[in-house]
Amino acid sequence: MESLLTTDALISMLTLTLLEVVLGIDNIIFISIVAGKLPKNQQAKAQNYGLGIALVLRIALLFGIGWVIGLKEDLFAVFGHGFSGRDLILLGGGLFLLYSSTKEIHNKLQGETEHLPNANEDEAAPIKNGAMNFGRALTEMAFLNIIFSFDSVLTAVGLTDVVTIMIIAVILSTVIMIVFATKIGNFVNARPSIKILALSFLIMIGTLLIAEAFHYEIPKGYAYFAMAFSLGVELLNLRYDKKITPPVKLHDRID
Repeated sequence: MESLLTTDALISMLTLTLLEVVLGIDNIIFISIVAGKLPKNQQAKAQNYGLGIALVLRIALLFGIGWVIGLKEDLFAVFGHGFSGRDLILLGGGLFLLYSSTKEIHNKLQGETEHLPNANEDEAAPIKNGAMNFGRALTEMAFLNIIFSFDSVLTAVGLTDVVTIMIIAVILSTVIMIVFATKIGNFVNARPSIKILALSFLIMIGTLLIAEAFHYEIPKGYAYFAMAFSLGVELLNLRYDKKITPPVKLHDRID
């Protein structure tokens, strides 16, 4: 424990915790959108379960760090391009994000009716489009958490070689995300334009994962800056819309 109380250890822990929170933003967005399809009384529970799954997966991968690093070795090659286990996982996750996010945006733009769960409902009524139950929601969260967990663990390995520091940072970041997940989820799901923007962010993340699977390294800082800038512009638009008074109708101006 004494080694964890040194200045270097504390700095590494705080830095890694911050990075884990930043890397977990896309995870929160996805979990919030999936949970938003559930009845109101199940959404917070699904979000907490989803983040709990993320925590367990990250800690498990940290203990199996040798196996994770071994996934970087090529399994086969296609036209001279090698694919490792990690590449296949990133490729599958990226394609899943592109598919699910594009499908969700398509459903929104089609204007099809969605189930709007009430606070007193125990189960969501069956719907033709976008149907979701608790088990399916957790399955989708677990699948994407596997992909997001690899980025999280590899980032941790790049900052420190002390597994205890990694685990503490992951736990702290998950607690922070759990505290804010419900607020973020309510904010996203209550505003259609923000939800479309969040889905667009997931498409961007999916594209980054696919590029990384093909060994095209795109600095994630660019993506996060673009996401922050777009969100800032949208928040200004929302604030501006609140200040706009309804236009005066023509028949109201006629005496």
